[in-house]
Amino acid sequence: TLPPLLLDDEEAVAVTLGLRTAASGSVSGLEEASVRALLKIEQVLPPRLRNRVAALHSFIMPLGSRSPVVDAERLLAIASSCRELEGIRFQYSDRAGTPSDRAVEPHRLVHTGYRWYLVAWDIQRKDWRTFRVDRIAGKLKTSTRFKPRPAPDGDFVAFVSKSLSQATYPFRARITLHAPIEVITKRVPPSVGSLEAIDQNCCSLLTGSYSLEAIAVHLSML
Repeated sequence: TLPPLLLDDEEAVAVTLGLRTAASGSVSGLEEASVRALLKIEQVLPPRLRNRVAALHSFIMPLGSRSPVVDAERLLAIASSCRELEGIRFQYSDRAGTPSDRAVEPHRLVHTGYRWYLVAWDIQRKDWRTFRVDRIAGKLKTSTRFKPRPAPDGDFVAFVSKSLSQATYPFRARITLHAPIEVITKRVPPSVGSLEAIDQNCCSLLTGSYSLEAIAVHLSML
């Protein structure tokens, strides 16, 4: 819906570099929109400018970021496959470090505020799966096109949150919080657990961890 924009070289580099930075998670709430916009812009950049952006970005390092580093080019490739409904194959390592070869139909990228996750239909397992993008290794290989499927349980974001909260942790907890779900949603990221409203004044948090101490610490922070 925007009119054509005529950018000179410096302006194009500045816009692309800003979107790459935002896509890495440095600007909260703009990650997914930045990836979509970056995908559109980088497709029309001439090679000379694409090389300048890559060179600049490789020498910019955020201070104090605890988030796993995810390559912007990998995000762009996955986002492109989601948009084009194109299957992809890749090597993946689970939380135990066990490698496997995966063939999937990618549908959405979801950012939890800390990590990027790919929601995809696993062709071999014939079920929905979430994949941490920073655990995807090697070069992405594209395969045949596919027909889009309805979101699992009707919501890609809720599916990721549920998948994370139901991971095989040795300690699980369901906690009643005496505050409206709208308030707690701003305090508890989807990577921590899933929230369910009990009534207008209470909600429950389903979470898990590798230690009871970690759950106690998180609750004390709330």
